[in-house]
Amino acid sequence: MISRFTRFFPAMALLLVGALSGANGAAETGEMSGTLLVGNKAEDSLSFIDLQSGKETARQATGDQPHEIAISPDGRLAAVVSYGGQTVDIFDIAAQNRSETVSLFPERRPHGILWLDDGRIIATTEGSDSITIVSPPSGAAQQRKISSIKTDQKGSHMLVVTPDKSRAFVTNMQSGTVSVLDLAKMRKITDLQAGTEPEGIAITPDGATVWVADRAGDQLHVFDAESLKPLKQIETGKFPIRVAISPDGKTAITSNFGDGALGLFDVAKRSAKGTIEISGTADSRQVTILFSPDGKNLFVAETGPDTIAQVDLAAGKVVRRFKVGKDGDGLGIVLTGKAEQD
Repeated sequence: MISRFTRFFPAMALLLVGALSGANGAAETGEMSGTLLVGNKAEDSLSFIDLQSGKETARQATGDQPHEIAISPDGRLAAVVSYGGQTVDIFDIAAQNRSETVSLFPERRPHGILWLDDGRIIATTEGSDSITIVSPPSGAAQQRKISSIKTDQKGSHMLVVTPDKSRAFVTNMQSGTVSVLDLAKMRKITDLQAGTEPEGIAITPDGATVWVADRAGDQLHVFDAESLKPLKQIETGKFPIRVAISPDGKTAITSNFGDGALGLFDVAKRSAKGTIEISGTADSRQVTILFSPDGKNLFVAETGPDTIAQVDLAAGKVVRRFKVGKDGDGLGIVLTGKAEQD
């Protein structure tokens, strides 16, 4: 562990749908209002999408390759990684501009990122086989403490943290493992075997189980978060690159890069319960998925046509698409008004 201080082409049909359905689908989205943030990793920018109108209201420069996004507990700020570098950018969501850049040096290539309710920001730093922890700013100088925990595994890409913030689970794509890290003692506990190329990872809201998507093996691996015992392996669609669990803890969803669809799974039964076609083709290069806070909608990044699909989960269909920057992938959301209270 180290510690220091720092200052602060896709299918043409999809393009047509993206251009047309923003306005046509607005009426189907009810009272949803707020901001969707999208990291455009091939052009080093962050898009701000107004959810009520479906229009982009701003696009700001970021660091190199902004892959993933985390929202602050109060919903005011967004942390955006620079996967091609060693920094995390902090954006003021209301002002739609960058307010701070945090250096993670010497840790490299931050990717997966979380903003915990105690103010800490935690990111995988894949280029250093580690995770890096950024404290909230403190003191007159508003300094941030930077510390790290080694995974000593290759491709440390995505992570989740238990609700009590005692443990982090990190997928290591090239090692075929999930590292379990003790956040209090700042050390690794163990590595769990998780198929051929684990990438996506999610944890149930109660912290009981961890779900890992083995993208090369077309499987979900489910682990007990306390005992670390493997509980189930479940077949998925093609190349499940991400997995997310609904806010009510009942449904797990995979983003299937290989077939342009979502896979739906019953969390309690640990079994498949259907699919939702998004584009139906690998040409869409579908990656990140993100639930709305009320669990009624899912946002799906289609990096091929540079669109974000909004899925009404009750209806099981795409209700509109938003046009974003090149390779729009990482997602963050803040709801306002009535939608936030639902």
